[in-house]
Amino acid sequence: MQDSFGRNIDYLRISVTDRCNLRCVYCMPEEGVEPISHADVLSYEETVRLVRIFAELGIKDVRLTGGEPLVRRGIESLVAEIKAMPGIETLSITTNGILLPEKFSALKEGGLDAVNISLDTLVPEKFDRITRRTGLPVVLEAIDLCLDAGINTKINVVAMKGVNDDELVALAELARDRNLAVRFIEYMPIGKNDFEKYVPGAEIRRQIEEAFGPMTPDAAPRGHGPALYYRPEGFKGCIGFISAMTCAFCSSCNRVRLTADGFLKLCLQYDIGISLRDKMRTGAFDEEIKDVIIKTVEKKPKEHTFNDWLDAKHIEEKNMSKIGG
Repeated sequence: MQDSFGRNIDYLRISVTDRCNLRCVYCMPEEGVEPISHADVLSYEETVRLVRIFAELGIKDVRLTGGEPLVRRGIESLVAEIKAMPGIETLSITTNGILLPEKFSALKEGGLDAVNISLDTLVPEKFDRITRRTGLPVVLEAIDLCLDAGINTKINVVAMKGVNDDELVALAELARDRNLAVRFIEYMPIGKNDFEKYVPGAEIRRQIEEAFGPMTPDAAPRGHGPALYYRPEGFKGCIGFISAMTCAFCSSCNRVRLTADGFLKLCLQYDIGISLRDKMRTGAFDEEIKDVIIKTVEKKPKEHTFNDWLDAKHIEEKNMSKIGG
């Protein structure tokens, strides 16, 4: 499946819930958000139906997100059902790690291929401030659990000026003796006009190379996203950079998103897309839905304009928890 710019769309990110057991400062307000009603959230049966249709259109890689996907009851069975579907090659999850230890065995048995774990600090008190909850030891346990089981493991760090920019080197060092990828994500002002927090990827790289020496490109396959990976000399793992603000990767974007309420979302910055849930619930056949997906994907924007926010149209106003990161 291709969009109008010739990009091959083979990666689907599915938010299975907008609910979360943390309240990270860059994702939602301290009081949380008004959750989508249970009736409006896609059922697992609806999700599986859509994944099957997407697979027939060329989607090969699926990532489950939230909110926090592991708060959704029965997530283990959904993982197994999607992974067993013809055409689906990899199934991964993005999680905050809090519930991962208790669900890990069933997820792995279901065929889970990879896990991205959000971790923005190694300081317990700072973890509590960023997430507005406790749980750093559990997250660290979850990372070790994934590595011990041979699961492809990545750590996602949102770099924030004045928040955790004094810990970037320490976080990078997690990859020194372990085969994982520590990925630094430039803070994106999704749902708000909030630019002052972001730390440029070039500045993060400068700090890491100052500490560990020059890094060389790492060509090992690490997933299906936009990160560029490098390896400091002597490191077992690698360092990744997702620089959406300073080094847009739109020309190679290969993904679309499905929100928890069934909206096919074409780009993080924009509210452009269509409700596939409504199509299903009004009786559309698979071929009709397939046609809708193809025509919608053709409208995928050429690029985001985070740095020209005031001039952009159709700007997404929802928080990240409502979108699925």
